[in-house]
Amino acid sequence: MDEGPHPALGIDHGDARIGIAATDPLGILAHPVETIDVRASDPIERIAQLVQQRGIRTLVVGLPVRIDGTEGTSAEKVRRFAAKISKRLPAVPLEFVDEAYTTMAASAKLREAGRKAKQQKGVIDQAAAVEILEAWMNGL
Repeated sequence: MDEGPHPALGIDHGDARIGIAATDPLGILAHPVETIDVRASDPIERIAQLVQQRGIRTLVVGLPVRIDGTEGTSAEKVRRFAAKISKRLPAVPLEFVDEAYTTMAASAKLREAGRKAKQQKGVIDQAAAVEILEAWMNGL
């Protein structure tokens, strides 16, 4: 019997911060979880902890694809990071989602919710991870 892909963990990779979001067990909603400061902790180990704590069944990583559909150095970085996650968590399937415009969409939603740009810094990565998960859920 297929257990389904949820709960899933969304990952918005950045050089300084990594935004994390998760779906509920049924995959109805995605919500922000935390922002990992890569200078303060090992992001791979933190993701492994979250996977275990939350019973995550799928990892969804935002992949920065150019407008013309090609991948550049940013996508290369994300793929290397994802390979490390897969090596650490080989039993958990990992999928990529085109993250084009997710940060812009997240920022717009935060502004609508009354957060000014300065107030977004701590949560923008989590909000982008929510957008990545929602794009993935809509594509299922």
